Amino acid sequence: MTKDSVLAILAKEKKYISGEEISKEIGVSRAAVNAAVKVLRSEGYEIDSVTNKGYLLKSGPDNLSMGSVGAHLDPGRMKSVLVLETVDSTNKRLREMAFDGAPDGQVVMANEQTSGRGRRGRNFFSPKDKGIYFSYLIKPDMAPADSVTLTAWTAVAAMRAISKVSGFTPGIKWVNDLVSGGRKLCGILTEMSVESETGMIDNIIIGIGININNDASDFPDEIKDIATSIALEAGHAIDRSELAAAMVEELDRMRADWPDNKAAYLEAYRQADITCGRDVNVIQGGNVRPAEALMINDDFSLKVRFSDGGITDLSSGEVSLKIL
Repeated sequence: MTKDSVLAILAKEKKYISGEEISKEIGVSRAAVNAAVKVLRSEGYEIDSVTNKGYLLKSGPDNLSMGSVGAHLDPGRMKSVLVLETVDSTNKRLREMAFDGAPDGQVVMANEQTSGRGRRGRNFFSPKDKGIYFSYLIKPDMAPADSVTLTAWTAVAAMRAISKVSGFTPGIKWVNDLVSGGRKLCGILTEMSVESETGMIDNIIIGIGININNDASDFPDEIKDIATSIALEAGHAIDRSELAAAMVEELDRMRADWPDNKAAYLEAYRQADITCGRDVNVIQGGNVRPAEALMINDDFSLKVRFSDGGITDLSSGEVSLKIL
């Protein structure tokens, strides 16, 4: 849309830019640029205009749109990024796009999810105007068993993006939650499709939900004691579009590194880990067993010692943990 293209240009510029320059850059008429500016102003963007100088974006609402995210990413990268106002599930939408031939690295993000899901079919709280709900497509040439570390790598990528934009660095609760002070602010869900004939992976969709500008009062009663947001932990509001773009960049970097360049991700994961050295409940099937979390192994599995002295390594798909 012309409006998104105009917003992306204005947000990138730190000085006045003429309507003629904008029209040439995006290939539309001056009248179309003027119309787009009027719409943006009606949406709450403060855009100054001066004869013989052009337009200057002075401020704007914390909207998540193709234009606001495009202000922080290369136009070429934005060709495989889709930003939606609302969607039932970004993972579901991206799965449909993957079936239709979407490329490796395709991104779907939304300002709101109406049917967001977490692990084990749980609902993921996805209110409008507060967070980022984000899915990333990978088409690796490998067997399913070779992809088990991807969720842990993703946790590191998300942690890096949050730290870069907010100045606050969350911890990682094994295997896929970003937390602060025992409260969750980001969850990760990876879903895999396998080719039945070859047994090889057709695609992997990484789903990430991040609480960004939520106040404590925004969380429903059932999660208010276990949830937090980046703004609450950092002490200031976060530009969601900037963080969304940082997420794309960090996941692109991770995609280029994975699975061969493991050392840096393993070190970062171990440094951010808040599970090891803690007493935990290992929840496996219908059984709950107390244990001590000992260490993150080289394959990102978790070594635990049960109360009867037995030691085992847990993979992410086997268990849930409750830190005591």
